[in-house]
Amino acid sequence: MALPITAITAAICAIMLLITAIDTVRHRIRAKVPFGDGGDTKLTSASRSHGNLAEHAPIAIILIGLLEPHANHIALSAVAGAFLLARVAHIFGLYAPASTNPPVPRQIGVVGTWLTLAILIVWTLYLVVTLNG
Repeated sequence: MALPITAITAAICAIMLLITAIDTVRHRIRAKVPFGDGGDTKLTSASRSHGNLAEHAPIAIILIGLLEPHANHIALSAVAGAFLLARVAHIFGLYAPASTNPPVPRQIGVVGTWLTLAILIVWTLYLVVTLNG
């Protein structure tokens, strides 16, 4: 396979998307809510865990795929792994009981996602400039 880091990252994200989609439908059926969240906090958590992953995963996968032919594979694997761990933490954080502050796993997930995206963005721009000098 030409892009193994990208493929593994995409496959793991797809697994997480499938699990969160199934859980969202399960909560929709339980709450009898065909659209929106109907004020059901468990459905909101399930729906947002799926939606937030669907919002962030595509750009991360695209950037990893663009970097893979030119980047250090150990470093890229570490960033991809950190992204995946951040997304898992975010999912668990969204399912944690609500309080006045976002749960720690959710905070870790948000910050981890943003940091890994920032690294991927800067790295991609750096390679564009240096390879096309």
